[in-house]
Amino acid sequence: MRKSKALARFRKNQTVRMCCLGHYIPAFIKHAAHFGFDCIWLDMEHRDFDGRDIQAILAYSHLCDIDIMLRPPTLEKTGLYRFLEDGAAGLMIPHVNTAEKAKFLVDSIKFPPLGDRGLDAAGLDADFAMVPPYEYAAHANAETFLVVQIETHEAVENIDAIAAVPGVDAIFVGPGDLGLRIHHKPGVMTLEAAFERVAKACKKHGKQWGCPAGSPDILKQRHAQGGRLLNYGGDFLAFLTGLPEYAVAFEGLD
Repeated sequence: MRKSKALARFRKNQTVRMCCLGHYIPAFIKHAAHFGFDCIWLDMEHRDFDGRDIQAILAYSHLCDIDIMLRPPTLEKTGLYRFLEDGAAGLMIPHVNTAEKAKFLVDSIKFPPLGDRGLDAAGLDADFAMVPPYEYAAHANAETFLVVQIETHEAVENIDAIAAVPGVDAIFVGPGDLGLRIHHKPGVMTLEAAFERVAKACKKHGKQWGCPAGSPDILKQRHAQGGRLLNYGGDFLAFLTGLPEYAVAFEGLD
């Protein structure tokens, strides 16, 4: 059974080097692994994937030995842990505003004694039933991770309680959603103040945290604040940076 690279780095307080994938591009997985990334954030909240395509992407991730942190489009319990059975190293759940919701997620995707996940032991994560079920369940609890997203004022207010929930492995600040909400409630808090509150709560409770970074400078800033689950780059960014450069090469040609 495969071990998580992200969790191995978390345990050493090292940075998880992550990039984002929003389309079915198998070659991206190989290239990300080749260039030293530990984890790919696979976004299903805002992108639509066929189920078999997801299974293929997760199989490629095992072949290339790179984590997939999947952001699912559902909170349905069996729907969540099927992604783990198919080989996801971790799940990142958007809009987790309360400790109660965080506890529900732990209950959904962790086996006893941490949670109440259903046991099948016949998926890719169990080497297709090639290991004893109890050994598999213990391995899954130790080598898959739960990341919850902080994207609202309510979530920031509850961050201490959320970070304290056993079974939550990391906190991920969503600056897009959180920034939008802060924009519409000026004076309540700033985005930077929210980052500081998250960093403080995670340090207090021994949890890792992170966010997407839009530039190398922001990447370094969040790292200096203690962020270790950091995303920089992805298929969208490659399009946005590569295509303009390629288009310039055609200028002046008939």
